Amino acid sequence: MTSKQKEIFLKKRYRAENRFKFFGIFSITLAVSFLGILLFNIFSSGLSAFFKTKILLKINFDEKKLGININTSEKEIKASNFNEILQEALLNLDLLTPELKKIELIDIVSVDATYELKRFYLKHKDQLNKMIEVSLTLSDDLDQLHKGNFPRDIPEDRRRFSDFQLKVFDEQNAQNKIITEFNFSFFTNADSRDPELAGIGSSLMGSLLTLLVCLILSFPIGILAAIYLEEFAPKNKITEIIEINVNNLAAVPSIVFGLLGLGIFLNYFYLPRSTPLVGGLVLALMTLPRIIIPCRAALKAVPPSIREGALALGASKVQTVMHNVVPLAMPGTLSGTIIGLSQALGETAPLILIGMVAFINVVPFYPIDPSAVLPVQVYLWSESAERGFVEKTSATIIILIFFLAFMNSFAIYLRNKFERKWS
Repeated sequence: MTSKQKEIFLKKRYRAENRFKFFGIFSITLAVSFLGILLFNIFSSGLSAFFKTKILLKINFDEKKLGININTSEKEIKASNFNEILQEALLNLDLLTPELKKIELIDIVSVDATYELKRFYLKHKDQLNKMIEVSLTLSDDLDQLHKGNFPRDIPEDRRRFSDFQLKVFDEQNAQNKIITEFNFSFFTNADSRDPELAGIGSSLMGSLLTLLVCLILSFPIGILAAIYLEEFAPKNKITEIIEINVNNLAAVPSIVFGLLGLGIFLNYFYLPRSTPLVGGLVLALMTLPRIIIPCRAALKAVPPSIREGALALGASKVQTVMHNVVPLAMPGTLSGTIIGLSQALGETAPLILIGMVAFINVVPFYPIDPSAVLPVQVYLWSESAERGFVEKTSATIIILIFFLAFMNSFAIYLRNKFERKWS
């Protein structure tokens, strides 16, 4: 090859390398751009759900209208009627309210306003027979208006609030009576038909209980199965078939595990439907191969010299594996387990099949209590027509993203902290 041919060859090779670098950078830029667009849309739609709009009303806690006194028990207070003093405060917002408009005026606050008054009074019993300003949650429609999520310049017949309600809202807003507070109830309330009251308390607790059941079942079984297959099982056709099936199970669609859970746990064992117990069992079956495979890889990565040294010092096979090999393989095992659990946290299809798509308006405390989970909550709210559920859907996705990011970051931390470099 002449020098000129070598020069032409080198130029072609450099051009090919530059093209490869360009396509690589372009692909990464495109992927990051799509991810940025997705996150921007989710966060821009969902951040407003972490705040709620309230109105400041002057409430007269008249003991005659409430039918209570300073010695009334908490149970009697909860049973008393606070509607009269609430309606009186709302009607005072516009003293010239026509008779036909009074219902519209009363409807500017949430249906939970009377319970908010009761909770306020239970904390401030010294306010009996006094006029005090109390903040109450606005209705979902005016809440979305205040957040800028709903246009105000469309015709009245296409809105869920009237021109009269809009006028009252603007008057109160001009007097600084419309305020914004952090929406703690979003994290504590269960699901509700009213968007301003709906929260992720039930689905959040359900996800935690489901993951707990999944971890308790899948982690020890997966670790023991991986140790046996890698360290003790004889290398024959049977173990090869088992290994192939374990690898295949990791690629099986998650909905198949839902069908398995429906047929066995619900229809055969008659376990309670729509509970974290059944959800955890189904996710444990799905997570097992995702724990076994990385655990075996971590065990295989331990140098043979560790085993040989322990055996040379008189340790038995079991002692060598449990006291030397397994501790050294634990960082990779833990990171694989956490990643498997984070994948289980985002599953929806198998949990829908076992009934965790039901409307749950109470927060569960035990694995046998009916509950939803975060991904299913996203699915339920995404089908709701009210604008308030749109922001709550995005907000739930944000919570789910933070959970997944935390779990994956924790797995990376464990791997980096305990990882051994073998020379």
